Amino acid sequence: MSDRSGIFAGGDPFAIAQRWLDEAELSEPNDPNAIALSTVDADGLPNVRMVLLKEILPDSFVFYTNYESAKAVEIEAAGKAAFVAHWKSLRRQVRVRGLVSRFDGPEADAYFASRSLKSRLGAWASRQSRPLGTRAELIAEVARQTARHGTNPSRPPFWGGYRIVPVEIEFWADGAFRLHDRFCWSRSDPLSVWDIRRLSP
Repeated sequence: MSDRSGIFAGGDPFAIAQRWLDEAELSEPNDPNAIALSTVDADGLPNVRMVLLKEILPDSFVFYTNYESAKAVEIEAAGKAAFVAHWKSLRRQVRVRGLVSRFDGPEADAYFASRSLKSRLGAWASRQSRPLGTRAELIAEVARQTARHGTNPSRPPFWGGYRIVPVEIEFWADGAFRLHDRFCWSRSDPLSVWDIRRLSP
């Protein structure tokens, strides 16, 4: 690992990921914390969508969603997920695969309370991933939820966080002539020691 230096340096992959995200926040024009989250349905068919990574903890990555959404149903069934964060401005990406569990304690309450009022009311109004007749129906439901919950809605019981505890994290940086630099941190389970390997481009 003598050549794992510069942007790849460090003994903690979560710290490296946080460092890269901090740099992206200075250069990405929109949503530097956007990630493409991949899950698998009951038939084994992959599904992917963009979500916002809200926190990097010392041992996991956290995002929030509706627990009745398609992604949540697939996560609950499989207990696993993967994502990639790609930053064009830095020409870097981070790929993560791991085990998923709910993150819906006081931290989820605090994050929900920090969101804009309209976003909080929208969370109450949206039956995420399920059929919707017209946009007017959605707007009407937002109005109903506004009348019901007022200006300080609590976190819905069907909305909260998920934390991904990785068994694999790959750091990728663009290289000249497509000779990219790739370092993969892998382990058999969350309690095991990381094995770090350079991968071919």
